[in-house]
Amino acid sequence: MRCDPLDREASQSGHGRGPVPCGCATRRSFVRSLAAFGASSVFGAPAVWAQGAPPGLATQPHRIDVHHHFFPQFLLDAWQKAGVRNPAAVQSWKLEASLTQMDRGGVATAILSLPIGLNLPDLNAEQSRHLARLVNEYVVETMKDHPGRFGLFAFMPMPDIEATLKEIEHALDVLKADGIGLNTSYGDKWLGHPDFKPVMEELNRRKAVVYVHPLTPRCCGNLMPNVPASFIEYPQETNRAVTSLLLSTTFTRTRDIRWIFSHAGGAVPMLAGRISSLTKIQRPNADSLPDGVDFELKRLYYETANAAYAPNMAALLKYVPISQVLFGTDYPYVSISENVSDLGKIGLSADDLKAIEGDNATLLIARLKT
Repeated sequence: MRCDPLDREASQSGHGRGPVPCGCATRRSFVRSLAAFGASSVFGAPAVWAQGAPPGLATQPHRIDVHHHFFPQFLLDAWQKAGVRNPAAVQSWKLEASLTQMDRGGVATAILSLPIGLNLPDLNAEQSRHLARLVNEYVVETMKDHPGRFGLFAFMPMPDIEATLKEIEHALDVLKADGIGLNTSYGDKWLGHPDFKPVMEELNRRKAVVYVHPLTPRCCGNLMPNVPASFIEYPQETNRAVTSLLLSTTFTRTRDIRWIFSHAGGAVPMLAGRISSLTKIQRPNADSLPDGVDFELKRLYYETANAAYAPNMAALLKYVPISQVLFGTDYPYVSISENVSDLGKIGLSADDLKAIEGDNATLLIARLKT
């Protein structure tokens, strides 16, 4: 049997490196490319492909995938014209392939998120804001064309605070996004940085669901030859972001934000005890955590994408209740069927598996109940 091309690319691509400028794009060539794709029809309502379930569907789709990526064609075209390199799984992304893989893996709804920044050379603030809006509106049009199949964790033009506040308003009030998507860090600032306080306060005021995806930090992208950052840095980067939010007391001050962290929390479950212990000795803002480290970390949500392995899940489920665990896949970097298979091998009870695969998400995002 021939494997799906996107499955094959997902297994071969280097997840986590993100688009990398090749260094040959000049400001003039980028402006020309931006004008070219700006004048084209891709800036209008996106054309999406409708399809039914493929023959041989084994199960009725019921899973809710909260870690599912997308790459609009206009953004792929802009990267290509600007000389930006991407992993094969990104460059070949197609909506129809997502739908096919969702049906094969029994996924009823995928909440879409853009896991990387816009990463276009010489992109100014106005262009960045415009592209962020187009990215989010693309998903909304997709949701209209495929009712019930998709949701949106809206992309934000961070670290532009003013633009992000405006996009939060538009995403939640106009587009009715399911939540807001953020990265673990922006430049050399993690999410607990004081510069981001207005964004955190607004998200808290709105009681928003906030999905956080790791990026390769500026400090640590090429520390070891032949070791992709996604292997080691991504789990640590999630831990950095969580620790930043914890010890800056952002978690304590934003109790109404409902946080989702990728890949079973990365290193969080393994290091939570160590952090809790050492805060009693070194006390970095520990006095500002009245309920303690464990209280703050155990109320967060964690999803299973590319982490549904016995050691990872044992650590996570020993630390947090089953109610805080959601299903994710990291598609197209990892196939949906692989994630489903891995989760099914852990030995969870039917009730726990049902909670992770969908029930917990419907309690977190009310729209999904319908």
